[in-house]
Amino acid sequence: MAKTSKKLQEAAKLIDRSKLYNATEAIELAKKTSTVNFDATVEVAFRLGIDTRKNDQQIRGAVVLPNGTGKTQSVLVFAKGDKLKEAEAAGADYVGDAEYIQKIQQGWFDFDVIVATPDMMGEVGKLGRVLGPKGLMPNPKTGTVTFDVTKAVQEIKAGKVEYRADKTGIIHAPIGKVSFDDSKLAENLAAIFEVVQKAKPSAAKGTYMKSLNVTTTMGPAVKVDTNTVIAK
Repeated sequence: MAKTSKKLQEAAKLIDRSKLYNATEAIELAKKTSTVNFDATVEVAFRLGIDTRKNDQQIRGAVVLPNGTGKTQSVLVFAKGDKLKEAEAAGADYVGDAEYIQKIQQGWFDFDVIVATPDMMGEVGKLGRVLGPKGLMPNPKTGTVTFDVTKAVQEIKAGKVEYRADKTGIIHAPIGKVSFDDSKLAENLAAIFEVVQKAKPSAAKGTYMKSLNVTTTMGPAVKVDTNTVIAK
């Protein structure tokens, strides 16, 4: 543990904590200061000026990153009838109804995302206590409750990322891997930045985008100048 801490301290010395880096510099620096011996995930953290205790200031949604996340997600689809075949054809890893509900109740979680058709939500809702805490409950706002299972599955496989502001108004989201080209990470960052900007609640007052940081798994954070994220 001490060795990792020392690595992090050394990496942090390369970052000027008082400086706002432009998006390209921030991505380069985040990759350079990655301290782990595997292909770390590059993440962004938005600190927003919202009060998530109020229903009209809660932010949740999803965006398909243009260059994916570097990870292929395993998808479970709850559906009936012809939608079962449609989900299989779209590339879903697991497709079914009652049998998978029972498996989850017994502790099975070998999947990353659940998609459900609206007519299945009555049954899927019974899993709320186990799926909710893990962030796995399907939701119309993220496109995971839909009859268009083909689109839902294909977008998830292509690199769809869900985002949600936590209690403190911070959104964490992956934008790729350290092995990605800087330009691809920059494009992914711009894509999620635009979506989060557009999600600003009309009830939110004052500064909305308070800060933006780029970091890697177990790496130090790099502050980003939000004016440089999207090329003018």
